[in-house]
Amino acid sequence: QVHLVESGGGLVQAGGSLRLSCAASGTIFRINVMGWYRQAPGKQRELVARITSGGSTNYADSVKGRFTISRNNAKNTGYLQMNSLKPEDTAVYSCNADILDPFLKSYDTWGQGTQVTVSS
Repeated sequence: QVHLVESGGGLVQAGGSLRLSCAASGTIFRINVMGWYRQAPGKQRELVARITSGGSTNYADSVKGRFTISRNNAKNTGYLQMNSLKPEDTAVYSCNADILDPFLKSYDTWGQGTQVTVSS
């Protein structure tokens, strides 16, 4: 089995920064795409940012220029640097990854989520 654990959420004032981490564990051969999603109360979950194993990225329009997704393949860890945070960024942020085991079986894996709250 494989698991993802997020960390780094919390309460921050508008204009502040947070860095989220997503650590994968288990028997891992390779992690393909890693992504960060968020869900605010009463809203649908949305993609925030995604990064491939080769480092290609894409972002939601609402976070372009403010958020940066990255990863350390050697550590099986992904990151989301969030700058210039706004109250509308308040949500539960969850990490998702397509993880291959040594038998090349693919696991679509989610973390438990971490709360980000931005006060005005």
